[in-house]
Amino acid sequence: MKYLSAKYTAAFLVAGALMTGGCTKDFNELNTPPTSVTSIDPGILLSKVEKDAAFSEGTESINIHVGSWIQYWAGGAVAPTSRYFQVSKTDNQIWAAHYTLLRNLGQIRYQELKGLENDPRGRTKLAIARILEISVWQRLTDLYGDVPFSQTTEFAGAVNNKPKYDKQEDIYKQLIADLDEAIGKLNASDASYGNADFYYKGAVDNWKKLGNSLKLRLGMRIKYAAPALAEKTVREAMAQPLLSDNRDNAAVPTFNNAQTTNANPVLQQILTGSPDLRYLASALVKTLTDKNDPRLTMIAAPTVNSQKAGTLEYKGIGVALTDEQLAGVIKDNFSTASMTTWFNQNLAAPIPAYVFTYAEVCFFQAEAALKGWGAAPADAEGFYQKGIRAAMAQQPYNITVIPQSYIDAEFSLAGLTEEQQLEKILTQKWLMLFGRDYEAYAEWRRTGYPKLTPGDNKGSTNGAIPRRAAYSTQEALLNTDNYNEAVSRMPNKDSYLSKVWWDQKK
Repeated sequence: MKYLSAKYTAAFLVAGALMTGGCTKDFNELNTPPTSVTSIDPGILLSKVEKDAAFSEGTESINIHVGSWIQYWAGGAVAPTSRYFQVSKTDNQIWAAHYTLLRNLGQIRYQELKGLENDPRGRTKLAIARILEISVWQRLTDLYGDVPFSQTTEFAGAVNNKPKYDKQEDIYKQLIADLDEAIGKLNASDASYGNADFYYKGAVDNWKKLGNSLKLRLGMRIKYAAPALAEKTVREAMAQPLLSDNRDNAAVPTFNNAQTTNANPVLQQILTGSPDLRYLASALVKTLTDKNDPRLTMIAAPTVNSQKAGTLEYKGIGVALTDEQLAGVIKDNFSTASMTTWFNQNLAAPIPAYVFTYAEVCFFQAEAALKGWGAAPADAEGFYQKGIRAAMAQQPYNITVIPQSYIDAEFSLAGLTEEQQLEKILTQKWLMLFGRDYEAYAEWRRTGYPKLTPGDNKGSTNGAIPRRAAYSTQEALLNTDNYNEAVSRMPNKDSYLSKVWWDQKK
């Protein structure tokens, strides 16, 4: 069969339409397929973004990228993993995925519920979608720094393909203001999303707590870059209801025995990924071992050779190893992830994909209290202890009785300097965030804790752990002028070595 070229096919179709209709007044109707979807239920869009945003953390591609930077994962004997080389494919995927989430939420705001901002039929739905959108924006700018912000997320009919890059400082100020507005719009008497909302089934009180907790996180993230705004934001958030129990955790339910796309993202790695990518990093395993942490056996499996010898040993692999070091790795001498929890496909209660937890709030409150922001410094220890208890009690650990030896060693902040107290708080937070690479990576860059040692493979960063992701390579091609302007503001250009604005701790 012969095919007409695209040019001639188009000409033929247009001519046919003109001949049939005699004029072009019905052209759009004639060329709109009767099955085209022109409107989508906002609940479907919200569900998709909640799920996709939550499931993007902890997957294999993120574990071998961000997960190795934050030293949760090592990568076993697979040479390309855990190295500090810029990987354009992964950076491009992360960039595109976030803007897809934002476009979906933009459709709710600019199309599906447009005009209902003060109407009970849409007011609270729009506010919930806006809170979710702010959380996605924060994660995106935390990864890259300056990003297209003010000129994006319009609906598909008005896409700007060459948006300017807003400065991260300006983005944060706007996110805080937008969050205040969204929280103020929440109304329990309005229509809501119901079961389409994976987090809270549309419960407004829970969304208020989540919004205030997100505000606390926004404020703490800029602690070293804009201390006055940070303090104001944190104090305001601390004065409002926050996530106050593990039952308040924002999470997306998972189904272990369903399709792998519905499994916890960490579990997906064992179902679909390479077994060489399941080896844990030495920093994580050593920290758990040194602390005699009861979560050790739930996160790491004993090495194969130690099981054979009858004396169990837990040992992680170093990250960013050289070819010579990798050549000497005997995998049976190192720990993979434990099959009892995260990688267990047969759990009676599947582990949800966490988005924001009560334990996180406690650790933020403890850090804020050290500064006297919204609580007294003496209150820091209490918040810190609540954070540890909440972290251990949540799935998959379900530890409600913590060994007294652990309490004696870890629970006190007495006699320590403020910086030493901060290190204890944030090391516990890092352990709690296992499975959530993006957030752990942001917190490590912001605070420097836990103290992580780069591997010997210098990669493209001269041996430094990356401080940001690199922009999508398509931006340099398609949005050249705005991309170049953004890059000109970076001390190390568009590389892993440039720091985002809030990354200013000395």
